[in-house]
Amino acid sequence: MVDAIAQKLNQFFAARKMKRFLKQHLWLGLVCGILVFLLVVHPAQSQQPAAQTTQPPLTVATRAIPPFVFVEKNELSGFSIELWRSIAKNIDAEFKFVEYPNVADLLSAVQNGKADAGIAAISITAERQQQFDFSLPMFTGGLQILVRDSKGSSGSTPNILSLFFSAALLQVIGLALLLIVVAAHIIWLSERNHKEGMIPQSYFPGIFKAGWWAAATLATQADEMPKGVIGRVLAIIWMFIGVLFVAYFTAAATTSLTVQQLQGDINSVDDLPGKVVATTTGSTAATYLKEHKISILEVPKIEQAYEALEAKKADAVVFDAPVLLYYAANQGQGKVEVVGSVFREENYGIVLPNNSPYRKSINRALLKLKEDGTYQALYDKWFSVKKS
Repeated sequence: MVDAIAQKLNQFFAARKMKRFLKQHLWLGLVCGILVFLLVVHPAQSQQPAAQTTQPPLTVATRAIPPFVFVEKNELSGFSIELWRSIAKNIDAEFKFVEYPNVADLLSAVQNGKADAGIAAISITAERQQQFDFSLPMFTGGLQILVRDSKGSSGSTPNILSLFFSAALLQVIGLALLLIVVAAHIIWLSERNHKEGMIPQSYFPGIFKAGWWAAATLATQADEMPKGVIGRVLAIIWMFIGVLFVAYFTAAATTSLTVQQLQGDINSVDDLPGKVVATTTGSTAATYLKEHKISILEVPKIEQAYEALEAKKADAVVFDAPVLLYYAANQGQGKVEVVGSVFREENYGIVLPNNSPYRKSINRALLKLKEDGTYQALYDKWFSVKKS
């Protein structure tokens, strides 16, 4: 009896130990499985935040304005485009270009956060500095004047009215009037007491008669000669002076007409008042023309300003000098020409929103490109003699 009870107890404890053993191994297997799962999943989870922190591509606003930006078959090229690509490579930034029709829309996109930067031929001005950040200057230029080619329009009628009001001819006419007054008084004094003299003795109307004779003789059209000795000597001298005067006047008039035909009416910024000048809306050229009360024809694109000039809807185009020089040497060759010197010198820069985090890195990259020769190579490529 006792042996039977002992056997039952041994079987009970043996069964309990086996269950405990199975439970221990079950829990151990479960813990190991969890650890393996965490080890497999953790690397994927650790990579996910890194993907989330990657910066999205920068949006760079630009606009077509040769030779800074060309758009051909939806492909962008030009000085500004290649310069930005070099800067982006230097700062290790992905980007995409977005094209806008004019500088006003480009600046608006940067200001409204639609673009992270803008590059083309954007002038740095005090007014714009209040609304945007700018990079260091990337190009130095200024404004210049484009007119129709004077050689191509040499058959046009010269402006005779402007010829007679030119400074040179006004000086000649003033000198002639002075000589006529002097000669009239001399001939009146010498002829007034002569019995057969052609001049009345009284000052009026004698001086008018003398003045008419002096003017006619100066023009080599004298119809009457003095009777006195002094008067005749004066008449001979006056006739020689008249021949010289006519020759000088003819030469001065011919020179003025020739210069007018070769140069046209507009040769510098001083000739713009009273003319219709075309330029683009929102440009620094438009601001300059308005400040100086010059009649302005504003168009959305510079190409439309060229068309207005060639169609004679405008007398001139005022815009950035490099852009006008490029057009005159290429598409506008033989049709237009650049006149006068560069005025209102200005710098072009990369426009950024206020407090842009990219400004310092862009400036560092720009300085580096100038130091290592990359900038100079791009400048020579796009502004060489053949292209400008």
